[in-house]
Amino acid sequence: MSFTAKEKLTQISKRTDNKSIKEKNLYEAAYELFTTKGIYDTSIDDIVKKAGVAKGTFYLYFMNKYDIIDRIILKKASSIIEKAVKATEEKALSDYTDIVIYVIDYIIEYLRENKKLLKLIHKNLSWGLYRKALANPEEYKIMEYIRKYFIKVINENNMKAEELENNLFMIIELTGSVCYSSIILQEPANIDEMKPALFKMIKKMLAN
Repeated sequence: MSFTAKEKLTQISKRTDNKSIKEKNLYEAAYELFTTKGIYDTSIDDIVKKAGVAKGTFYLYFMNKYDIIDRIILKKASSIIEKAVKATEEKALSDYTDIVIYVIDYIIEYLRENKKLLKLIHKNLSWGLYRKALANPEEYKIMEYIRKYFIKVINENNMKAEELENNLFMIIELTGSVCYSSIILQEPANIDEMKPALFKMIKKMLAN
């Protein structure tokens, strides 16, 4: 039995859509399990069972459990930063310090409303993952958008790329720690009480 070119294209499209659905189901199942049961108590068997796919299908997309963890964290973290950057662009801010403070404030408020995500990101997001995303723009297209935005900030403020990267690294590490302690643990105070001190510290870091 032979197929026309149109029929072949339809079959290929269906297979591609089916693969996309399976991959999406794996991501969603893994994220829900990681944020409810925890990473260490979640197995690949748990993930594929919840996603409704065969175990072999998992390995078509991911090397192991930690590979899917890394990808989930990168997707989630990149998405938050993208939203923050777009909100900042709408404000048409030009001062570097104002831009950073607005982005950080947006991220804090987002994480306040998404505590499960905060727990997952805080414990597993690393600068190495960030570099991995930048090195793979085809896979992490959001990061390319973010990178271009910050290149624009660099040019407008006569900064060096290394200077911006170092600043962002320290600020993100500090913000992540404060968010986790203040939002999740309520220590040493809640996030509303900690924000002024955090922003004051960030401004000092940027000034230096």
